[in-house]
Amino acid sequence: MKTYLITGGAGFIGSNYIAYMFEQYGDAIKIINYDVLTYAGNLENLRSVEALPGYTFIKGDICDADSLRAVFAQHDIDNVIHFAAESHVDRSILNPIAFVQTNVIGTITLLNAAKEAWKNNMDNKRFVQVSTDEVYGSLGDVGYFTEETPLDAHSPYSASKAGADMLVKSYFDTYKMPALITRCSNNYGPYQFPEKLIPLMINNALLGKPLPVYGSGLNVRDWLYVKDHAKAIDLVTQKGRLGEVYNIGGHNEKTNIDIVKIIIQALRQLMPEADERRAHINEGLITYVEDRKGHDFRYAINPEKITRELGWAPETMFDDGIKLAVQWYLDNAAWLTNVTSGEYEKYYQRVYGS
Repeated sequence: MKTYLITGGAGFIGSNYIAYMFEQYGDAIKIINYDVLTYAGNLENLRSVEALPGYTFIKGDICDADSLRAVFAQHDIDNVIHFAAESHVDRSILNPIAFVQTNVIGTITLLNAAKEAWKNNMDNKRFVQVSTDEVYGSLGDVGYFTEETPLDAHSPYSASKAGADMLVKSYFDTYKMPALITRCSNNYGPYQFPEKLIPLMINNALLGKPLPVYGSGLNVRDWLYVKDHAKAIDLVTQKGRLGEVYNIGGHNEKTNIDIVKIIIQALRQLMPEADERRAHINEGLITYVEDRKGHDFRYAINPEKITRELGWAPETMFDDGIKLAVQWYLDNAAWLTNVTSGEYEKYYQRVYGS
């Protein structure tokens, strides 16, 4: 039986990954979810697994070395899957130090705890750093990121993730830490906090609020359904070559403005005819706002390596995935209400002003 330490498991991708792992392996695994529960960490995301005997939640900060040492001392950890991170670019522009603290200091603190716990035997251990395609910078109209693309981070967020990646690589090179790095394109799906594009637009449209689109709306992103990402991380953990980077992309490039228009169409298609909110959900809600500082134009991943070596390919095409995502938010109105109150509203006012 393998024991997994999942950092940031109450967040969007982490919680989806935990649910996927229990779906796949049931009581053949143990999962320790270690999360400090910031605004984006929500234990409601894990209701489907919280009663399982193989699941344990520990509230803790990845910057807290003593707490991490205690976790490794109390549990025989086989695999560390490191999701915990500050991840929203706009927040990194407002407060870059917080991103360095969590993403860089937190990562090296976690690396040290794993290294100390595994120092006598690293066989069959794995440390998986879950990173982002944003560390590669920005693409023009053509071309794709590969694992050999030089790092060229442009925001405090992506710079902090690039720094964390390099620390993980250095621990593999220096200490033979059994580490791997994954870099994914934009994820979407259930439980995503509504500061990111897709859930933000869904939530605002349902409330009849403006749909804020940066600049001209022509920035391009590659979209990956979160369950496909979970499957990829599992494959990398089980079969990936130590010390390697694996890019994970969805083959779903869309401009931001196209995403917004697709969401409007999907909401109108999926909402009941009798729902009075349908009347105000239209393209008239689209509001162009001042472009984000240092806004990268295009991200696009070539996932050929993970397909060739591990047999992974995205299974959820965007036309299907966006309907699944929109329907989930329609079905989980209480979740949306709970996460968009209080501090989130204050932050929203700071970024968008209305």
